[in-house]
Amino acid sequence: MTQSPPNQLLTIEEVRRVATLCRIALTDEEIERLREEMTSLIAEVSVLQSIDTTDVEPTGHAVEGVHTVMRDDMTTPPMSSEDTLSNAPRREGDYFCVQPVIEDSGD
Repeated sequence: MTQSPPNQLLTIEEVRRVATLCRIALTDEEIERLREEMTSLIAEVSVLQSIDTTDVEPTGHAVEGVHTVMRDDMTTPPMSSEDTLSNAPRREGDYFCVQPVIEDSGD
């Protein structure tokens, strides 16, 4: 897949490819609207590439002095199967029952 130059509308094929990767179906109207919206987002993000960050040290937070408060890991007894499955939409015995997921290998 070739990429559109910056500030040029994405192609319909590019939008369809992204939709396929996201596993969503789009109408022709949605594709056209997304072409414009995605192009606008890419243009906005590309502005960040022009910022010189040579002397900026990488950080985990944008504000200094911020610390994540984490609790210590503690072991607890496991939940019973009945509690675990109590909100399952479908179950079979002690198991969650889900629709099969079969992907096309593309071959």
